[in-house]
Amino acid sequence: MSAASTAPASGAPINRTMITISIMLATIIQAIDGTIANVALPHMQGSLNASSDQITWVLTSFIVAAAIATPLTGWLSDRFGLKNVFLVSIAGFTVASMLCGIAGNLSEIVLARLLQGIFGAALVPLSQSTLLDINPREKHGSAMAVWGMGVMVGPILGPTLGGWLTDAYDWRWCFFINVPIGAAAFFGIWKYIPRTIAKRSIRFDVFGFTALSLAIGALQMLLDRGQSNDWFSSSETWIEAIIVFISLGCFIIHTATRPAGQTFLDYRLLYNRNFVTGLLFIFIVGMVLFATRALMPSMLQGLMQYSAMTAGIVTAPSGLGTMLAMLVVGRMVGKVDLRLILAAGFGLTAISLAWMCTYTIVLSQHDIIWPGIIQGIGMGLVFVPLSAATFATLAPNLRPEGTAIYSLVRNIGSSIGIAMVQALQVANTQKAHAGIVDSLNGGNGPLMGSSYGQSQLGLEALNAEVNRQASMIAYVDNFWLMFILCLLSMPLLLLIAAPKKKLSQEEMEHDQLAAME
Repeated sequence: MSAASTAPASGAPINRTMITISIMLATIIQAIDGTIANVALPHMQGSLNASSDQITWVLTSFIVAAAIATPLTGWLSDRFGLKNVFLVSIAGFTVASMLCGIAGNLSEIVLARLLQGIFGAALVPLSQSTLLDINPREKHGSAMAVWGMGVMVGPILGPTLGGWLTDAYDWRWCFFINVPIGAAAFFGIWKYIPRTIAKRSIRFDVFGFTALSLAIGALQMLLDRGQSNDWFSSSETWIEAIIVFISLGCFIIHTATRPAGQTFLDYRLLYNRNFVTGLLFIFIVGMVLFATRALMPSMLQGLMQYSAMTAGIVTAPSGLGTMLAMLVVGRMVGKVDLRLILAAGFGLTAISLAWMCTYTIVLSQHDIIWPGIIQGIGMGLVFVPLSAATFATLAPNLRPEGTAIYSLVRNIGSSIGIAMVQALQVANTQKAHAGIVDSLNGGNGPLMGSSYGQSQLGLEALNAEVNRQASMIAYVDNFWLMFILCLLSMPLLLLIAAPKKKLSQEEMEHDQLAAME
């Protein structure tokens, strides 16, 4: 599954500004749709007459479909040309969004969300590949800054925007809002992205794709539904785990025993040290970033009794810090050693998490805002140079497939991180609760019982406070875990080879020829 590039077949001039605006509109609506429906689920549940377990399929169907379809991006670009894939993807995503908005029952919206995930899967990797292709290598840092802001706006603005649309209008507007933005993106892509040369002789590796799809789909199902199924006490989780193990094993053996060019995954990507190291780091970033983002709203709303709007306001500065850092660091890439920028980013992220490790049940809004800003700046310093370093030494004709794998690994990392902290939150809360109760009893009889004649109301109030304290301890334990992951990942920066700051004439000509393949 090698991939074509976005270089124009006709040699026509490239309008970089309009291409960038068009593809980022597509990227933003896809990134937002991963989280925008989260806060609207209770409203959707009543409107669609679904149970609490059933309505979660609105989220699961989108995640699983996108995960399975993402690895197809490179092959589709080769087979049909990047522009055609972009147009079909944004058109299908926009139509599917409209179908979500007009859905009358659970089956209809789940089917529409499946279509959203399938068509939208290619938008993020194709936008990254396109920005790398239309910009010279010395401007890749700035290009990745723009792309990073588009990708990051989803988890930052999605829940807040979804809550406002649901409260002010209706949950259906969480999907209708995509229609005008999608139409604008479609027009810009159709008008400004040049045609590309499609390699129509490439054969599709059916077995490889099927094995990888089963592994990814089963893994996403396991991670997304594991908590509600009580993990491995459920037969469903065991079945999903067995499917992951067998399918992934078949895919690895199949890929390793077939010649290059005849497998779904072009394993020449794995020979590139920067690319492989970048995958490892983006996996860790996905775990730390999205796990922390998943913890904060539940802590603020469930433990601190913040409203959804207030929680969005106090967490928004984190996103602003990320965007500001991306704008600044985009100009630094190519002038400062990328490894130093990455080290600074991970260091700031670790500092913010260390601050969060000091949280108690009594917090001011400043205690939430400032660590969020520091973490946002740290992640901004990581995201841009990491993307630039990952693809700095990768051949342009491998970029579409490389960006698809990069996005897939980031999504898997975030899914694992979120599932991990949710499971630890439940387990550590129960453990902390038991510890607090034991300390209250103090060997003098069951204080939480009624043998001393305490009123039932007083016991309930005491138990509620114990639950709050235990939950806070569990949140702090999760922040400690994220902090340790940050520290452990920093020595791995030595594995990244620093790209050259300037290219020779021969290297620039090689890049141009490779992009035209």
